[in-house]
Amino acid sequence: MEKEHLGELEELILLLVVMLKDEAYGFAIRKALKEQASRTVTIGAVHGTVNRLEKKGFVESHMSDATEVRGGRRKRIFTVTASGTRALERSRDLKISLWMKIPELSISNNS
Repeated sequence: MEKEHLGELEELILLLVVMLKDEAYGFAIRKALKEQASRTVTIGAVHGTVNRLEKKGFVESHMSDATEVRGGRRKRIFTVTASGTRALERSRDLKISLWMKIPELSISNNS
């Protein structure tokens, strides 16, 4: 079992990287974080988080081709690694397990 756990922002960004697929780069992640989770963060916070996730081995990145839209600048595209997927699954499973131990807040009682 891997020792690294996920912080809340790390987990949200990992999920967004999976969701965005080939469009998972800094500004797109920041925009999706605002749209999907109502979280406003600086682009520096996004880059700091993806750099930390890359150091943990949960994401990897590559540079895209330059485009005219971005004035010839390339994008750093992120993808989730197998280790990152396992970290997301562990986090999901732990949360479901904890929710199920609180009957009054159980997922099945929310209907």
